[in-house]
Amino acid sequence: MRTATITRKTAETDITVTVNLDGTGSYDCQTGVGFFDHMLDQLARHSLIDLTVRATGDLHIDDHHTVEDVGIAIGQALTQALGDKRGIRRYGECHLPMDDTQVRAALDLSGRPYLVFNLDFPTAKIGTFDTELVREFFQALATHGGITLHIDRLHGFNSHHLAEAAFKAVARALRDAVEVDPRKADAIPSTKGML
Repeated sequence: MRTATITRKTAETDITVTVNLDGTGSYDCQTGVGFFDHMLDQLARHSLIDLTVRATGDLHIDDHHTVEDVGIAIGQALTQALGDKRGIRRYGECHLPMDDTQVRAALDLSGRPYLVFNLDFPTAKIGTFDTELVREFFQALATHGGITLHIDRLHGFNSHHLAEAAFKAVARALRDAVEVDPRKADAIPSTKGML
């Protein structure tokens, strides 16, 4: 079973994340940040990775620590669940349309974290959620998941749609990348023999 549970406790947050890479996209995400929970639900649903998140954080300060630390914990859970990455497809990409918006995500589960984030938001907030935290989440996910991740805004003018399209595009790319390749189910997808 390709599953993992990560617990991360700091002076700022207390987080437990569980993932199942071979799930159906079920989700139960409770961070205390409503819009972020909605985005995490999209990440699970469209990647078909079962995701449970329980997070309490210093929301009286702002949402930053909670969002970033959840990204760290999900990245660590993905890394643990993937193990040596034997048999995975490794790469994934998606062009995701959502009304006025199209976002492209491409990723490599290479073990070499790198984020390219070309997603400018026309507003500073979506409701009470700071749009700059979208980048913070993906930076933490890429760094702690060992993911080379590129996210590009092709077009769009609605901040909610841009954020949601980014989460959905990354989800669809993850779905492809973590899937077991039946033609190479016992092989590490690298000429180096390891990832």
